[in-house]
Amino acid sequence: MRKPVAVLLLAATVLMGACSHAETGKKAQAAEAEKHEPSDSLVFVQGGSFVHPKSNYSGSNVTLKDFYIGRYEVTQQEWMEVMGSNPSAFQGDNLPVEMVSWYDAVEYCNRRSLLEGLTPYYRIDKSKQDPNNKSEYDTVKWTVTIDEEANGYRLPTEEEWEYAAGGGQLSKSYLYSGSDEADEVAWYWRNSGKEYLTGDWTWPAIENNRNRTQAIGNKKANELGLYDMSGNVREWTWDWYGENAGSVAGSGSWRVVKGGGWMGDVSNNEVSFRGKFEANGFGPDQGFRVSRGE
Repeated sequence: MRKPVAVLLLAATVLMGACSHAETGKKAQAAEAEKHEPSDSLVFVQGGSFVHPKSNYSGSNVTLKDFYIGRYEVTQQEWMEVMGSNPSAFQGDNLPVEMVSWYDAVEYCNRRSLLEGLTPYYRIDKSKQDPNNKSEYDTVKWTVTIDEEANGYRLPTEEEWEYAAGGGQLSKSYLYSGSDEADEVAWYWRNSGKEYLTGDWTWPAIENNRNRTQAIGNKKANELGLYDMSGNVREWTWDWYGENAGSVAGSGSWRVVKGGGWMGDVSNNEVSFRGKFEANGFGPDQGFRVSRGE
């Protein structure tokens, strides 16, 4: 009669050991994440190749280095602390900043870097027009180049943005950033106003419904703990818009925007969706999030 008791005791010991080992593993992972992340506002993204099958870069030879990216879109409070004024159409400290051009975003990155004792990532020459900017409508055309050795804030590349939105190495291959159900993760034209809209997209319906931006972080996060990468505001990236996704364009008329916004169709919220906008353009659904190198 003592043998079953011994077996039970052995099984309990093994189970306790397994639980203890799992708990140790979780603590080790948490410690590793804490070691990497310089602040709660940034998330460490382990680099690698794209595993998300719906990505524009799936099956390509693109391999990314480790990097950081903003957990949230840049808020109006963050913008005010750096830039001193608020251009947004919808005012609120915890709302994403909008009505900002690509040039505004790169200037914010440099100013924030200086305030935090970091080396600015961008070299901005406002006196010289960028010969790579082919837009006939962009009257700004600052020449902006990068310092790859700098540790300051910057815009994510299109590849980095799509990799992070798709969950990186933890990707579960969702259509949107964090879910196959848009309403779980995205603010877009149907759900960003007083009532949930049905039928076809029309601007009068959106306007009458008082659609607008929403406070950051109120939808479900994606696999990496990133919020609002689908919907709320469209997000600037560093890259020129090339006709073929995955090709690096050295010049162009537009910069790539990703993620869709509160007034856009649900298809714009897909991880793979590519938008484009002149660098001097701005609108009430146009914002950004920051990134930094590892």
